[in-house]
Amino acid sequence: MKLIKEFKEFAVKGNMIDIAIGVIIGTAFNKVVNVLVKEVLMPPLSYMTEGANWENKKIILREAVNLEGASKIEEIAIGYGKLIEAGVDFLVIAFTVFVVVKLMNSLKKKAEDPKDAKVVTPKNIELMNKTNELLEQQNAFLQKLLIKDNK
Repeated sequence: MKLIKEFKEFAVKGNMIDIAIGVIIGTAFNKVVNVLVKEVLMPPLSYMTEGANWENKKIILREAVNLEGASKIEEIAIGYGKLIEAGVDFLVIAFTVFVVVKLMNSLKKKAEDPKDAKVVTPKNIELMNKTNELLEQQNAFLQKLLIKDNK
């Protein structure tokens, strides 16, 4: 029973909903990146390399052999073309995530700046700012008292 109660608290707090939203957006983002890499970035790269199809690039270690009346010997190859595509995918994703996080951080800084009149500051940030100002005033007052007492 305790486990169910803890799960309800976890789900109600929004953690599970945040995770689900992240997974859904991540899946959709993956589709966009795949199209961007395969349809936008790889064709010019293939054009610059005289029409090479990067997905099929490989280093053949042993050629396939078809023996008459015997079993076929499979080809053994290292497929580096898919690695290149995966690397381009990674770079696109990493750059995009970097730009999104940078944008979100700048928006967060603007929202948390109590002196910025353009953006409405959340109440908890305003209260923390006022508390901080009061503590600084109190510390300055106490330091003045200590200096007078030491003289």
